[in-house]
Amino acid sequence: MTRIAVAGASGLIGSALVRSLTADGHEVLRLVRRAPRAADEARWDPKKGDIDADRLDGCDAVVNLAGAGVGDHRWTGGYKREIRDSRVLGTTLLAETAAALPNPPRTLLNGSAVGYYGSTGSRAVDESAPPGEGFLPSVCVEWEAATAPAHQAGIRTVMARTGLVVSRAGGAWAKLFPLFRAGLGGRLGDGRQYWSYIALHDHVAALRHILDTASLSGPVNLTAPHPATNREVTAAMARVLHRPALFPAPAPALRLVLGEMAGDVLGSTRAVPTRLVKSGFEFAFPALDDAIKAA
Repeated sequence: MTRIAVAGASGLIGSALVRSLTADGHEVLRLVRRAPRAADEARWDPKKGDIDADRLDGCDAVVNLAGAGVGDHRWTGGYKREIRDSRVLGTTLLAETAAALPNPPRTLLNGSAVGYYGSTGSRAVDESAPPGEGFLPSVCVEWEAATAPAHQAGIRTVMARTGLVVSRAGGAWAKLFPLFRAGLGGRLGDGRQYWSYIALHDHVAALRHILDTASLSGPVNLTAPHPATNREVTAAMARVLHRPALFPAPAPALRLVLGEMAGDVLGSTRAVPTRLVKSGFEFAFPALDDAIKAA
């Protein structure tokens, strides 16, 4: 049994990870922003820099998956600050707290995203690629840099650069399912942009693999081995759900509706999981159709 603290435990990935860990007998401490209601909860407030550090002392690992949803709201100036602060402030607080504990964790597994690379067109990129340009890459750079106190204290630090999680329960992909089930699905823009996806099951399994693999540190892409274009995603969704996909969303319309966020919807990130595969991880749902069926 290990004791693992999880921030962002109520989110799509965090809740699935907590279920997986507790099912295998691990002790999970969930960090919450409200008053704790159970013995497995501890209070933290990233914006105020407050955390119940004593509860973290002696944890084997800290997993940080907290952050405001990138696609939950239009990108106003205020919401862009929320996206950035919810990641950078929380990570800074956890990294500094972990580094100062009498019995620090062996591992800090921190969230990040393939948005780090920006738009790469048809060029495949792995963890060795530099950051791209734009809002999301700049957030990811700050997000990952905020883990530095933990790394400098000798804590194994991993930044999990997540792709689009294929799930009906939440995240960007969940918004596709009702559209396609209603027969209203279609490509976005010209459909040639690459989507780096991963099944929720594989994402949780990859997080567990990282926790168990002491040789992994630094950035790790959590994406399926073969990213798909939006045209391929559209065809697969129609095929699996047995629905037509006849309603494309032209780029000008997306820019009108989504504003600045449309640049990332229409952008192409072809990220591949080089380090994850080399470490021995095996995907249960590497193919797009299988990932959609699993969801």
